[in-house]
Amino acid sequence: MRSFYYVMTSLMVIGLAFWAYRENYETQEAQARSVAVQQQIAEARERLRFLNAEWAYLNRPERLRYLAEINFKRLGLLPLQPNQFGKVDQVSFPRVEEPLDIWSTVEVMDREAEQ
Repeated sequence: MRSFYYVMTSLMVIGLAFWAYRENYETQEAQARSVAVQQQIAEARERLRFLNAEWAYLNRPERLRYLAEINFKRLGLLPLQPNQFGKVDQVSFPRVEEPLDIWSTVEVMDREAEQ
């Protein structure tokens, strides 16, 4: 009977060692994937910062003004006139709703039903 317990115990130890070995490699693989994803995120953020800087550089007002002046006739642009802008009284602001009257009390319990 003892030999059966010894065999079972050694098989369990071998099985647990195999399981721990496999879990160790799966954990290392997951960590490597995590590092790769973090590197991709860092690269994407760097590209985004670069694109934002380039967008700000290309949309400088003096550059856009210069491009508009150069291509004024070809684009068929019209000079801005004061009547092209709206007036404040033409803007439809959202209506302000009246606040709810919450100062009046409401009886929520029937005192006669309690007695």
